Amino acid sequence: QVQLVESGGRLVQAGDSLRLSCVASRGTFSSYVMGWFRQAPGKEREFVSGITRSGLNTYYADSVKDRFTIFRDYVKNTVYLQMNSLTSEDTAVYYCAAALQFTARGMSPDYWGQGTQVSVSA
Repeated sequence: QVQLVESGGRLVQAGDSLRLSCVASRGTFSSYVMGWFRQAPGKEREFVSGITRSGLNTYYADSVKDRFTIFRDYVKNTVYLQMNSLTSEDTAVYYCAAALQFTARGMSPDYWGQGTQVSVSA
């Protein structure tokens, strides 16, 4: 089992950058593929980004592919989401997630963090 705790969400202005952090504990960090999802008011939760166990491969939703970067630190057991050029469309609760592996559909998390609010003013 693994426990996930996100942090870093806050109110920013359009064009700003923000880095979210997710600390994994209890489990073996390197055994999990990690990812980020987000859910905006009135919308379904959507996949944002994912990273393999080795950290060598990353995946992004088309809406963030050229602006966000996911990476992980095995010493700190932390996965990050660097978000640049934020727009109001990025406003959502962002959730950290962990899974044993990626699926054909992308990622079906076994564990979720509590979420952290990112608000981008227009």
